[in-house]
Amino acid sequence: MSTPVDATAAGPGQATPAGPETPEANRISHPLRPGRWLAAGATALILAWLAWTIAVNPNLHWDIVVKYQLDRVILDGLWVTIQLTVAAMAIGVALGVTVALMQVSDSRILRSGAIAYVWFFRGTPLLVQLIFWFNIALIFPEIGLGVPFGGPKLVTWETNTLVTGFVAALLGLSINEGAYMSEIVRAGLRAVDPGQQEAAAALGMSRMKIMKRVVLPQAMRIIVPPTGNQFISMLKTTSLVSVIAGADLLTVAQRLYLTNFEVIALLIVASIWYLVLTTVASIGQYFLERRFSRGFGATTPGTLRGRIARNLRPTGSTR
Repeated sequence: MSTPVDATAAGPGQATPAGPETPEANRISHPLRPGRWLAAGATALILAWLAWTIAVNPNLHWDIVVKYQLDRVILDGLWVTIQLTVAAMAIGVALGVTVALMQVSDSRILRSGAIAYVWFFRGTPLLVQLIFWFNIALIFPEIGLGVPFGGPKLVTWETNTLVTGFVAALLGLSINEGAYMSEIVRAGLRAVDPGQQEAAAALGMSRMKIMKRVVLPQAMRIIVPPTGNQFISMLKTTSLVSVIAGADLLTVAQRLYLTNFEVIALLIVASIWYLVLTTVASIGQYFLERRFSRGFGATTPGTLRGRIARNLRPTGSTR
């Protein structure tokens, strides 16, 4: 009578099959890092102490902060800040694109004018420019339309009536922003491979069509991230117009604390709204960057899994 053979027994010269893996065998031992734990504990302790100190400090007057957070005057200043930011960025982007195209032009005159514009408005402080625009009436008491070089004027306006605090703030912010945006756009245009432009020209495309259909779509993935940063910076930079009474968020907060002497509380109110605006803008920037990064090396998890599956597929397999 034959004896049953154990299927798991190894014969001569054969390796013993591996048994079932245990959870203990799959565990990965991580080395202890006491320094990291100490640093994390100290950081958490400091943050907790700061939060507690701020919450219980009676000099911060949190009741005043809550009272004025949704005050009509504060909301009016907030709306002016949003208007200034959006309008200044729109004009700045338009100026930046125009000046960047002038910088890459074949005309020496256009390039020289663009370089002079960037040199001047990037080289002087924005605060000085804002004060300059607010006092432009000292140089030009009247602004008119007519024949240049001393000719007759058809229509004139008083500069003080035309250039209000809001207009002066818009001029200063947008023209200054245009100088920075021109460098961002120029960097994006230069990053596109010149060979693609040559190939498009060989196909008979005009220079304008090449710029619209070949260069700009590829340059946008480089232009968008710093432009988003500029927009977020502009939200905070609008606070500078308080020196020319621009009626923005910080200006109305200052007017309020000059009457009730709640300086810190009103500054906290303004800071909270600035944080809200920058947070919303940061979220928008994230999704905008994802939109313009499609097809330029961004790999989704599904695409990555599909690529791995294809690489592991046996030769000749059709599925």
